[in-house]
This record gives sequence, structure tokens and C-alpha cells, in this order.
Amino acid sequence: MGGRVDQKRILVTGAGSGMGRSIALALAAEGARLTLFDLNIDAAETVRAEVESGGGAAIAVGGNVVKREDVAAAVAASTTSYGGLDVLFAIAGIIQPQHFLDTTEDNWRNTLDVNGLGSLICQQEAAKQMIAQGTGGKLVLTSSIAGRQGYPNFASYCASKFAVTALVQAAARALAEHDITCNAFAPGVVDTPLWRKLDLDIMALGDTKAPGEAFEEFSGGILRGRSGTAEDVTGTALYLASQDSDYMTGQIVMIDGGMVLV
Repeated sequence: MGGRVDQKRILVTGAGSGMGRSIALALAAEGARLTLFDLNIDAAETVRAEVESGGGAAIAVGGNVVKREDVAAAVAASTTSYGGLDVLFAIAGIIQPQHFLDTTEDNWRNTLDVNGLGSLICQQEAAKQMIAQGTGGKLVLTSSIAGRQGYPNFASYCASKFAVTALVQAAARALAEHDITCNAFAPGVVDTPLWRKLDLDIMALGDTKAPGEAFEEFSGGILRGRSGTAEDVTGTALYLASQDSDYMTGQIVMIDGGMVLV
């Protein structure tokens, strides 16, 4: 098995479902050796089995991106199994919608912890291993259309994705001397378990009346004429993991079908 990331040692957080799963499978098909990290270890094991059934190499690790010891253990697992780490995909994240005036301190802290602090911890632990190897590496974070503009029903989520932009730029500048790049991809409305739950959560707030309504409303402004799928992001993910993006750092790549033009 060969391809654009042949033999690359890649850690994917949030690998048990949605975009994390799709990206992991695409990386495996291009020859990557994967460490699949997820809060739900059973989901990660299921994806590991999918990878292996296709002839790929993967290990599954359970843990929380907000707990440094869990992230460090995942990096160590990659090092033990494959001899090191070349690429990080920090995909794990949460969204808990609340009306702007009703946004609570707990909502803010939980969201910023997972999406902001979790991304920082993943960057740090992966970069430490890459620096120790002396072979450079790539850090890839997950942003969103909500990292480009604010939405009234999920201010905390928007703030966390704006924070991702800051972390991408800070890491790009901090780690350039070690030949480590940092970029992010920014999806829009994507048909994943996270978005399906968000659709129902928005309905629970009283802002829509039927399942699927919020999803359709958000999709209405997409220039490509449809909502995204998890597979729509895999091509960009492969690009960001491969040598094709070696001269690129500190950037946010929009993959939203044309919802936000920047």
C-alpha cells in the first residue's frame, strides 16, 4: 500500500466518527500508519478494524484531549508502535448551542476547554515528540465557518474556533525553526453526527420546529448548492498531511462549499 502519506505516522483525535473517521480512512488508504484517539475507545476500535480490513495499519487509544496525560499517552503509543510521529490531526471537538444572552459560564468553559485548550495540548505534545525526533512534522487543527464569523446561537463555539486561528498562527511562528508547520481546515455545514446533534439541539432551543430544519437553513447559503459530507474534506486533509503542503504554514483552509468568502 502506498500513496501521498506512505509510511507517515499520523495521530488523529476524534477518529471514532464523522470527519475524524473519514479522514483516518483516507489517510490509511494512502499508506499512513495511524494512531486513532477518541473519547469513545469502542468507536476508535471499530475504525481500527476498518483500517486493518483494508490492509492498513492502525492502533486505537482512548482518552480526553483536555487531559494532557491522555494526549501524551497517545503520542507515546505512536512512538512505541511506529517509532515516532509525523503528523497530528486535532479533530475532536464539541458544540453546545445556547442563545447569546443565555450562554453560561459552564458552556463557555466546557467548549473552550475541548476546542481551544484541547487543541493547544495536542499541538504541544505532538510538537515535543517531533522536536525530539529532529525530523520536522505537521500539525493540522480543525476550524469552522464559526471561526470566521459569529453566530448568535453558539457564541462559545465561535470563540473556540477563533481561538484555533490564533493557535495555528502562534504554533506556525513558534515551531518554524523546528521544521514543523501548522495549518487548519475549516468545514461548514457537514452531514456528520455532530451536525445532526446540533440540528436537534437548535430545535430544542425553540429556534426551529422540526428535525432537519436548522440543517437546511444553514445549508441555504452554500454556493455549491448542497451541504457537505465528511468525504468532502478528505482531499484537503491529505494535502495538509502530504509533502505537497510543505511550504504552507499558519493558514486556515475553508472547505465550506462557498458559505464564507475570505
